[in-house]
Order: sequence, then structure tokens, then C-alpha cells
Amino acid sequence: MKPEKQVRDVQLPESIVVSELANRMAERTPDVIKSLMRMGMMVTANQAIDADTAEIVIEEFGHKAVRVSDSDVEQVIDMVEDKAEDLQSRPPVITIMGHVDHGKTSTLDAIRNANVVSGEAGGITQHIGAYQVKAKNGAILTFLDTPGHAAFTSMRARGAQVTDIVVLVVAADDAVMPQTVEAINHAKAAKVPMIVAINKIDKPAANSQKVRTDLLQHEVVVEEMGGDVQTVEISAKTGQGLDQLLEAIALQAEILELKANPDRPALGAVIEAQLDVGRGPVATVLVQNGTLKRGDIFVVGEQWGKVRALINDKGDRINEAGPSVPVEVLGLNGTPEAGDVLNVVETEAQAREIAEFRIQQSKDKRAAAGAAITLDQLMAKAKADQSVAELPVLIKADVQGSAEAIVQALEKIGNDEVRVRVLHYGVGAITESDVGLAEASGAPVIGFNVRANGPARASANQKGVEIRYYSIIYDLVDDIKAAASGLLSAEVREHFIGYAEIREVFRVSGIGNVAGCLVTEGVARRSAGVRLLRDNVVIHEGTLKTLKRFKDEVKEVQSGQECGMAFENYDDIRKGDVIEIFEREEVQRKL
Repeated sequence: MKPEKQVRDVQLPESIVVSELANRMAERTPDVIKSLMRMGMMVTANQAIDADTAEIVIEEFGHKAVRVSDSDVEQVIDMVEDKAEDLQSRPPVITIMGHVDHGKTSTLDAIRNANVVSGEAGGITQHIGAYQVKAKNGAILTFLDTPGHAAFTSMRARGAQVTDIVVLVVAADDAVMPQTVEAINHAKAAKVPMIVAINKIDKPAANSQKVRTDLLQHEVVVEEMGGDVQTVEISAKTGQGLDQLLEAIALQAEILELKANPDRPALGAVIEAQLDVGRGPVATVLVQNGTLKRGDIFVVGEQWGKVRALINDKGDRINEAGPSVPVEVLGLNGTPEAGDVLNVVETEAQAREIAEFRIQQSKDKRAAAGAAITLDQLMAKAKADQSVAELPVLIKADVQGSAEAIVQALEKIGNDEVRVRVLHYGVGAITESDVGLAEASGAPVIGFNVRANGPARASANQKGVEIRYYSIIYDLVDDIKAAASGLLSAEVREHFIGYAEIREVFRVSGIGNVAGCLVTEGVARRSAGVRLLRDNVVIHEGTLKTLKRFKDEVKEVQSGQECGMAFENYDDIRKGDVIEIFEREEVQRKL
């Protein structure tokens, strides 16, 4: 007696490989291939077929097809709803923002030196700017020092809302500056509560009241003026007011009632990622929910991996990291982007499948974006490209956040005549392939906190490619601005230097018509440009062939003296015409 055939529900995505289809139906692969050949399809075991064909095959074998879409692979990481009783309070995540040189990092250092063991020298702090600090009342606070507001917002754009509180650092002697305004706008867009730290209060020129009134213009109403934004006067130098700042933060955090469930698969956001020599791709992750443990398999953006090691902000190896803890994660297969979300999944196969799906999705997106240009737009672009001079550059930085901040800054440089084009940007040392790309495009290679490796240096010397190193973004942007300004066509200015009036016209054989003139104003110079005016209308513009005084050829003739002039390739001169003499100078323009 034959055993009864088992009917299976076969999950069917939009396309499936023949051997995988056989696997899911628990049938032999050759039988499935035979069935397809009967339908007139010559296929091999590892060829993909579309869902409609697969459905016919499944029904032929007596199974049921269950259609699933490609995006279902991501359903394994769909948010698990946390029960209220599982939630525990977590430390707040505070981002420090503000204008350049207003003392963001020194404020952070002051807070850390006051509260962090002095033995902490290396570790991840120099790079990522993510630290945990213990306040006097025992509350733990997590601080982020972002490389710029652009980085903060591009993280938000990728779906990573990491910040709970923004501390806006404003210098008391400088008040509200352009980047302060930017920081306020970014914090408002993120709908995050803000605390204003008025720094440099120990300086003689400090005027904290001006800071408070300036903030009113940007709809930031501080408590002293009847609003709800706390302000704290601090000095990162002397340490004054730092305890009050931490208290204000702890108070704000209490109001927010921040909670997370530590007993679930981890979910986090990448704050920074870099390619480390010897350790491979390393991502600094802020765990937002759940607990990240060693050995966890995860997917982050288009990359996946298995946690080989976790390193905390003191540089120590740890076995697990709970909510609001920043850690460096080792064990990725590639460098993710800042702001990518990290999800822990159950199996390696799932992680790989999700990463592949995302890579395919981003390829499709790019292809669609490239195709969605009308012919008119293409024509307009081609026209614009001819008239716009481009300065191509290639950028390599030590970390993803810096690279993105630089690219965003460079894309803003330029006007309708000149623009900067970033051919490629990436993380890690400058390699031979970078030099090759730069040579082909005639672009300089810019290294931000990275250096070229030996072969790349040799190749650059041989090919004449310029490599420039920077460690300050502002210097880099200024230099590129200056280089782009060099592409602007010089502005030509005219200086009027004299007038001469034609009194008589003589015909001279071999030369043509020569004007006998009286210089009425200024000087006449042979090297200058001339215009012929008749009734105040310009009828000819050109250069002088001769300038004579009596019989001698001269360089210049002063006002009130007579001279003879003949034009280059022009003869129609009459008595009473006026000759205007001018000089041109080129003025270099700046962006």
C-alpha cells in the first residue's frame, strides 16, 4: 500500500530557484525539472522561475501555493509590542549641539573629567563621542557628541531617532550664531526637548541675558522669560554650573519617563561606523531596546553579522549591552552607514536574506531615480553642464559620519557657474583604486584623518595625482572653496584712460588712413584698447597700429599734445570723430 501523499502549503515569493522550490515541496529536484520541461521550459536546478510558473508546478504535484511578497523577509524583524509590565526605566540619551568653538566638546570633557575615571584615555570616546556618565545622585546619562547637525539629521532621515534631550551649548560672549540657529531647527524638527547651556560664563565679556533674548527670535522661550526651556550658566573651564546642568538633564529625563524592555532581542542605531585596520568593519551602536549579547546574529541596513565582541566606552570588553548603552560592535561583513537600524534576528540565513533584499531594493530605487528624468530635463541638464565648470574631488575619511558631513558641506559650495562634484566618498585608507579613479577624472584625493597606503602613494607620485590631508573640516571646505573660485571666469573691468579728437585725416601709402589727433583728456597709450565714436555712437573697437608724434613711434602721448593714430584693420575714419582710449584688467572672483 502506498503511503498517502502529504499536502503541503508552499510559500512562494515573487521568484524562486528550482531547487529551492523542490525543497519546499519536499519533492525530488529532477522530478520538478521534468515537470517544467513538459511545460516547454528548459531549466537547470539553480535557475530562477517566476511565481506564476511555480504555482502551476506546485498544483501539479498536489500542493497548495501560498503567495508571499519579497518584503515579507523583513517581517521577522517587525516590532514586538512590549508589555507595560516588562518595561524598565532607561538612561536618557543626550546630544550636545551648538556653534563651532562654543565649547561643545570641552563641556563634555569637563562633565566626563568630573565624573569619569581618569584612567580612561583611549577607548572609543575619541571617535564616536558617545559616553556614559554617572551624576551625583546616581543617575546614569548617555552623551552623544555628533560630528555636526547634518549628521544628526541624516541619522533621523534613515529612521534612527536616538536622541531624548538636546543640550544646546551657546557661548555667553558670542551669543546666537548661524550654527546655533541650525541646531535649534534640527532639535525642533526632531521634536526633542532642549536645555540651553550658556558656556564661557567666566569670561569678562560674558552676557548671558543677551543669549536669552537672542533665543526669543528663534521661538526658544527660556524659563526666565516665562517659557519652558531650562537654561544653565556653566563654564567648562572652571567647572562652574556643571552639577546644575546634570541636574537639569536628570529632571528633564524624569518628566520624559523613558522606558525600555531589556529582555528581548536588541534593537539599536548606528552612530558611527569605520573600517579599522586589523579589526575590520566596526560600528558604534547605541542600543535602544532589548539587550545586545555576544554571539547575536543581526542585520543592520544592507549589512549583517554576528557579534564577535562588544567594547564599551571605557575600552573594556563586555558580554552584553542593555538599553541606552553605547558599544562598539565587531563582526560585521561590511561598513554600515550612520543612522542604520540594527535588529537582532534568529538565524544567519534570515540575516543574509534581509540584507540581500535591502541591497536589491536600494539598487532598484537608484535605477528608478535615474530613469525618472524627462527628456526636457536631460536637455536642460546637458545645457547646464556645458556652462557649469565642475571641480571633481574624491574623499576618504576615517568614519562614515565625517565623510557624510564633508560631502554635504561640499555640495553647498558653488553657484550657477561652478560646482563641486564628489566623485566618490568612503571610509578607510586611500587605496590604489581611489588613485586610479582620481587620475581618470583629473581630481584630487582628499584624506580626512586618513593616509594613503604605500602602493597608493607610489601610484599617486607616478600618475601625478594630488593627495591632500586634513584634520579640520572647516580648513578642508575653505580650501575647496578657494579651488572652486579658481574655476570662475575672471571678471574683466575697464578703466577709461583718455580721449582724443580727430582734427584731420591723412592718406599714407602702405599704412592707410592716419588720423591727426589732439589728445583732449588723459593719455593715449599704444598698448591700450581704442573705440571710435561718431556722434557718441561706437562704430569700431580695436587696437592701434601706430601712435606717432611727429615722425617717431611713441608709447604714450599726454593730454594737450598732438599725435597721429592708425587703427589695426580699419580705415573708415573722419574728421570730428572722437577716439576713446581704455585699459582692461582681470579681477579674480571668489565664491
